Amino acid sequence: MIKTIGGEMRKKIVLLTLIIFFSVVLLTYASEKPRLGVLRFTNSVAGNSFWAWNPKVARNLQDMLISELASTHAFQVLERKEIGAVLTEQDLSASGRVSKSTLVKMGKIKGAKYLIAGTVSAFEMSQSTGGKVRFKGISLGGKKTKVYIAVDVKVIDTETGEIVDTRTIEAKAKGTKIGAGLSLRNFDIGGSQAKKTPVGKAIRACIVYISEYLKCSLAKVHYPRCMKKWNKMEKKRREKTKNAIDLDM
Repeated sequence: MIKTIGGEMRKKIVLLTLIIFFSVVLLTYASEKPRLGVLRFTNSVAGNSFWAWNPKVARNLQDMLISELASTHAFQVLERKEIGAVLTEQDLSASGRVSKSTLVKMGKIKGAKYLIAGTVSAFEMSQSTGGKVRFKGISLGGKKTKVYIAVDVKVIDTETGEIVDTRTIEAKAKGTKIGAGLSLRNFDIGGSQAKKTPVGKAIRACIVYISEYLKCSLAKVHYPRCMKKWNKMEKKRREKTKNAIDLDM
């Protein structure tokens, strides 16, 4: 009888020890969410009647990605003002480069492990035939509008300065309402007016996809299953790009 009670007690102690151990592991994991900062977006797309790049657009995209990353609850995300307090004007230039000294400051002062850099590498818009009316710099018209946007994403390790991950994220949207051809010249892409347009929808979708990819690649949520999906999409994108290039042999 004494031996039985002793055996039961040992089982309870072992069980309690395991519960405490796994609780500590889970708490440690939760407290070690990757801490990262989002740089102001840059642009490599030549200007056209719809795509008018300016610092406001760069900040809007930066804020949108910060918000989306925070909403995943998979990261500790620095606010834009925290990034701006460390980065120099040279770092915020169109080159998108970040100096080694800045990386050291960002890693030590702000505790950021990674910096996320985004460059808009493609923006296309096609409209069906129809009349067009311009109102205060905004293009309205076209019975049907299709929008495509691509962003090249780089993940920079603040400790080494190395680019540890890259990915091109694409998004498409279409619309048939008046206002489908909304231009980026005189409006806020983060505003309510833009959200209803194909341009706004494509941009928002692209930002959401970026946050989802980083959630998979950096925070390892649903990894490696999620990465299989992204690698499949990347392979499809690369094949499509290769097929679109007419090489003279």
